[in-house]
This record gives sequence, C-alpha cells and structure tokens, in this order.
Amino acid sequence: MTRCTELLRRAARELSAVSESPRLDAEVLLAHVLGCTRSSLTLGEDAPLGPTQHAAFAALLARRLSGAPVAYLTGVKEFWSLPLRVTADVLVPRPDTETLVEHALQLIPAVRCCRVLDLGTGSGAIALALAAERPQAQITGTDVSDAALAIAAANATALGFTQIRWRAGSWFDAVPGERFEFILSNPPYVAADDPHLQWLGSEPRGALTPGPTGLEAYQIIIPAARAHLTPQGWIALEHGALQAPQVQNLLECNGFYNVRSHPDCSGALRVTLGSFTPTIKRLP
Repeated sequence: MTRCTELLRRAARELSAVSESPRLDAEVLLAHVLGCTRSSLTLGEDAPLGPTQHAAFAALLARRLSGAPVAYLTGVKEFWSLPLRVTADVLVPRPDTETLVEHALQLIPAVRCCRVLDLGTGSGAIALALAAERPQAQITGTDVSDAALAIAAANATALGFTQIRWRAGSWFDAVPGERFEFILSNPPYVAADDPHLQWLGSEPRGALTPGPTGLEAYQIIIPAARAHLTPQGWIALEHGALQAPQVQNLLECNGFYNVRSHPDCSGALRVTLGSFTPTIKRLP
C-alpha cells in the first residue's frame, strides 16, 4: 500500500506543472478522499491508503492535471470563512474578491437596514459574505445564469441566510426601476486574448471575459448604475490588476465622485469605489 507521505510528494511534483500551489492542491484532494481535514491529514500522513482510496485520489489528480479547479473536484470553496458549494456553472470564488467585501463593509452600516445589490453574483459569494456581516441589510443577488442562481440560493439555504433575494437577468435588467444604497459587482474583466484564459478553461467563459478589451461589462454597468442608486449611494467594483485607471475614468466620466482604488493582498489595485453625490464621507 502507498503511504500518504509518498503519495503527496509524488502528486505535488506532478501538479507543479499546472498549479501555483501544488502541495496544497494535493493535500486538499487527499483530505477530500479520506474525509478528513488537512490538519488531521498532516498529523497522520504516514498512514497507508487502501486500493479504493488510492484509485479515487488518482482520478481526482488526473482531472486536476487536465485543468479542473480543485474546488470543482471537491465541490466546496471557502470564501470569507464560509463554505460555499461550487460547480462548473459558477466561477470559483477568489481571495482577491474578499478585498471588495472588506471595502464594502466599511461603507455599509451595521446598525440599520439598507438595500444592497450584488450584480453577477455567481455562487453568491459576495452577497453571502455581506449577509454574514450585515444581517440587517436587504441584499439582492442577480445573475444572467439560472444555474448560477440555483447554486447561490442553495448556498444561502445551507448557511441559513434568509435576507437575500435572487433575481435572473443581465445586469440591471434583473431589477428594473429599483434603487439601492450600495451596488457591488465582480464582473468578467479578462480580455478575450489574455493568455491566462488557457489556464481557466474549466470555468464558465462568460464569467471570465466580457469581450476583446475586458472592459465591456464596466461600460454597461457604470453608465446604468446612476439610475439604480439612491442619493448618496455608492458603487464598488472589482477589476483586473491593470484596469484601475480605466475604471476610474469611466466612473468620473459618468458623474461619480470620490473615486478611489484600493489594493488586494498582493498589492495590485483591485477595487474601485465611487459615490453618487460629492458628499463628504470617510473613504475606506
């Protein structure tokens, strides 16, 4: 029988060709097969694997080597300390998006009801994180994909969040005539010819790239947002590491004030905010 130590070593070596975190990937997949946590796996990593467990791990490893994200293989991805179900119908939530949540929480009041819109919710990661931190907020999550909305709704049910409503439609088509105090979005922003797309082939392409420049979604969302914000409302947008100047310009050209960009954990400008009116307010 193969022992965990040797199996993890070999798997990490193979995964180094397709992953930036090969050892982590191997540990997560093996822990999933064994039905244990990574920490317990580390404590008992000299234990032998039976033939069934070895075959199950080999099958997952082969799929990972072919490009499938670890989250699709285990069916779960943690975001904001929340375990979220994910499938190939939704983008895998990324740590970068937690930057958007962090700055939104500095704006969204904790002690009163307010209306929040999450455009293009996918797995529901942003809406669910906000629901966990702002239970009085009335949150709406939208997506053009019915399959994605089904995943988001299932995640909300599993986590016990009842203050989120889910609406189908392309961007603001899902909420005609409605206004919100806060609009958040992590839209697709990868340019269609970006070479990084070849490493993301298992994820829904529509959730990754909106067109040739990568800015097409912002060119739709930003001009339309003013009609859906209340006075003194705010918009917060995630974008690519090099797109902050373009997103700032779009906001300013469409009459937004207090436009600021903020870095993610790697130092790249990842989130840009703008307010509906030029009122003085402490910026996050």
